[in-house]
Amino acid sequence: MTMQLKEQPEQQTNEDIHIINKKTWKEKLKDNNFVKNYSRMWPFVKPYWYRALMAMLICIPIGCLDAVIAWSLKPYMDVVLVAKEKSFFVTWGVPLAIILFTTVQGICNYLGDYLNVWVGQKIAMDLKKKLYSKLLSFETSFFDKNTSGDVVYRFNQDAEIACNGLLANLKLFVSRFFSSISLLCVLLINSWQLFIVAATVLGLALAPLAFVRKRIESAVGENVVAVSKIVTTYNESYAGNKTIASYNLQNKLFNEFSELLKSFFSIIMKITQRTAIISPITYFVISIGIASVIAFSNYLIVNEHITSGNFVSFITALVMLYQPLKSLSNNLKDVQFSFMAIERVYELIEKEPAVKNIDNPIDLNEIKNNIKFKNVNFEYNPGVPVLKDISFETHAGQTIALVGNSGGGKTTLVNLIPRFYDITGGSIEIDGIDIRNYSLHSLRDKIAVVFQDNFLFSGTIRENILLGKENATDEEIQKALQCAYLDEFVATLADGVDTYIGERGTLLSGGQKQRVAIARAFLKNAPIVILDEATSALDNKAEAVVQKAIDNLMDNRTVFVIAHRLSTVQNADRIMVVNDGRIVEAGTHEELLNIDKGAYKALYMAQFKTQPVT
Repeated sequence: MTMQLKEQPEQQTNEDIHIINKKTWKEKLKDNNFVKNYSRMWPFVKPYWYRALMAMLICIPIGCLDAVIAWSLKPYMDVVLVAKEKSFFVTWGVPLAIILFTTVQGICNYLGDYLNVWVGQKIAMDLKKKLYSKLLSFETSFFDKNTSGDVVYRFNQDAEIACNGLLANLKLFVSRFFSSISLLCVLLINSWQLFIVAATVLGLALAPLAFVRKRIESAVGENVVAVSKIVTTYNESYAGNKTIASYNLQNKLFNEFSELLKSFFSIIMKITQRTAIISPITYFVISIGIASVIAFSNYLIVNEHITSGNFVSFITALVMLYQPLKSLSNNLKDVQFSFMAIERVYELIEKEPAVKNIDNPIDLNEIKNNIKFKNVNFEYNPGVPVLKDISFETHAGQTIALVGNSGGGKTTLVNLIPRFYDITGGSIEIDGIDIRNYSLHSLRDKIAVVFQDNFLFSGTIRENILLGKENATDEEIQKALQCAYLDEFVATLADGVDTYIGERGTLLSGGQKQRVAIARAFLKNAPIVILDEATSALDNKAEAVVQKAIDNLMDNRTVFVIAHRLSTVQNADRIMVVNDGRIVEAGTHEELLNIDKGAYKALYMAQFKTQPVT
């Protein structure tokens, strides 16, 4: 159950990065190859290349030592079991050699696993930091279009899958490559005739892989989308628990979740169905290979082309060579997930934020004169205008109030000032300079925003207030608490300003959360303040206290205030009525009331029907 906030852009289906277009992903996956994906990850592997190389080199003896057992069976079979000769070297040397080499292989396997995990976790940490930095750089529209599940999966789980699969697949490839080479050498040494038969069967067993790979591509993409939806459902159930309880939505959401799990189950079974088909095909082909070798061996042994020891050594090496093929379906699926994760990770890394600094931006140090909107147009979706030809000017220190019908564009208008979104036409200027020429950091440093539903981080009151100014003194914190009318409440708490407030401030009332946000804005001490319906969700008592705090915050600052309660904006220097993306009226409270059949007068009369117009 995705909850929409008003004036948010409509959900996209063609450009959102969390929606996987099957055709697009098929085209991308067709371009996937071993070298391409591993070269993409090289910048993250490079700091740890020495350990990564050691982990790979250790895989060489792990693979090569597979051939020791198969090779050692020939002399043991010919000398001890067939000729029945008493040879100390063969009788005891071969078993001891097997124990020794197997022990060495086990130690190498342990060291390889340890180094792989160490390097993998280091790479994953660096990759997650890179992705998190990228996440913090994205504009508001990115979060409008992507659910929390998409973000968690793409920025966290994809990094895990990419890094774990990167080294695990490489280790598997290296060890099996050298294992195959060494075992093929054993086959060739024992009988070149049987080697031809075995190699032919090996080629036939590998042939279905290309076919199966194509069949699982789309299903892997569907799996990613399904997992993202499941994570989103958990997040929404947590954040919306009160709404769920108050509207008795438990059964509805449970049924929706059950359907989602059914869909996920179908996708998993589709992947399994398409990959598991390799097993019976491989088993059948391998059985033909082993049977052919046994049948041909009868002729070669009888005619003394090979010995019994050659045969036993050969068949052992052959079984060891064919054994990994039986698990190819799972390996193929893991490789596909890993390569797709790398593709998705690099799509994010290479994605440029829509709102970013120009080359060589200038810093906004102070606001001396005015803020001016010049013929501003804006649209969330191409061809669907939200703001149309907005033009006005406010001087430093003035208060501009925005009123009007819901959905008219008021919040969108103020969101353009700190560049949460970039305009699609016209310009917004501060002291005659387009705000896009200022650095984002310096621009936003001069703006404090108090929203209708302010986000508080898990932690204490102090930690949340200090977000406005990290190095604030205790005296500054206390002054901010007083100006926000929060000091008396904090004094009643056992831990005072160090009281833990829970995730999103759940242990505070609505009014208390608003005052914490106002105290945070006080500490920031920005010359521009944006108040986006900061009291509309409060009861009358809480509103009265918060309004006093807001009045303190507005003092000697340039203020943009959005309000539905007109009583809170009557003293504004200028009131603008915004309807359907346009400024339909502008003036002082008295001027607007004197407009016959005016939009502001209609709003005022609707709220104060029992009061005379003054």
